[in-house]
Amino acid sequence: MGWKSRLRVRLLRTRRAQRRTFQAVTLLSALALAPSGWLWLSEEGRVGTVQSAPSAPVAVVFGAGLFDGEPSPYLAHRLDAALALYQDRKVEAILVTGDNSRNSYNEPDAMRRYLVGHGVPDIRVVEDYAGFDTWASCTRARRIFGVDRAVLVSQGFHVRRALALCQAAGIESYAVGVPEPADATWYYGGLREIPGAGKAALNAWLRPDPQFLGARETGIARALADAGGH
Repeated sequence: MGWKSRLRVRLLRTRRAQRRTFQAVTLLSALALAPSGWLWLSEEGRVGTVQSAPSAPVAVVFGAGLFDGEPSPYLAHRLDAALALYQDRKVEAILVTGDNSRNSYNEPDAMRRYLVGHGVPDIRVVEDYAGFDTWASCTRARRIFGVDRAVLVSQGFHVRRALALCQAAGIESYAVGVPEPADATWYYGGLREIPGAGKAALNAWLRPDPQFLGARETGIARALADAGGH
């Protein structure tokens, strides 16, 4: 075989390898993005604003980090949206769910202080200390706190995942997507949603128990009873 023939064979093998690599990358990308597509398509029409949100007994606010023991800007914006829902009388109680895995870090207490400091009666704010991820927050809201209908509050990049998981947990849900400028934090949050969507799909399918379950809590029932009394 002459050098021209050998070169032709080598080029054909290179092109086949490149084509197979391209096909593999395309397939893997499609598989990675499929859960995100599921979230966008399955929850269309159930995401809106404070103004468009329907009335529900409870607002569920998901933790989003603390700065020096106080709500981060993103978390404060979520709490402001929940406060607006309460002030507009669209919800009667607020369930704040977040991380309290160590003594020095307590999202639910910080969220409660913020809301009470802005005028929400103490009895109307209920804390879930074991909301370590979105699935834990949703399934505990249903199984521990007895929430069956709620308005969910989070940033737009996260709220569809929260909506899908709370629906899977048995909560009839509508979601408020809190608007944010497209800064570095926003882009980082959006990138996190790609693997987060895959985990959400597994949780919605398998519906595992959260890390901590425990006994039923009466905080939401007491909050709603207080609302009825008023």
